[in-house]
Amino acid sequence: MSNIALQGNTWLLSGEILVDNANAVLVESAGLDMSEALQVDFSAVTNTDTSAISLMMEWQRRAIAAKHKISFVNLPEGLESLATLYGVSDFIPLSA
Repeated sequence: MSNIALQGNTWLLSGEILVDNANAVLVESAGLDMSEALQVDFSAVTNTDTSAISLMMEWQRRAIAAKHKISFVNLPEGLESLATLYGVSDFIPLSA
């Protein structure tokens, strides 16, 4: 199970983001405001797979279309490794 909530200019993700529920997370995120400088916080995410990378890239496309900036913070170590493995880490804006 996963959850996404808006707090200020941050989307707070929690739970698992896996292929089984990634579409539900995407649908839920469509109802959230995307601020001009959005951060997506993964600190409460317990498990991910490659579908999380797909979500990140879709959110980035949405931000670019709206002429907004987006960054991803507190990624699980495994997710950063997957992004590197698939050669997309340079396309995903990360913040410390």
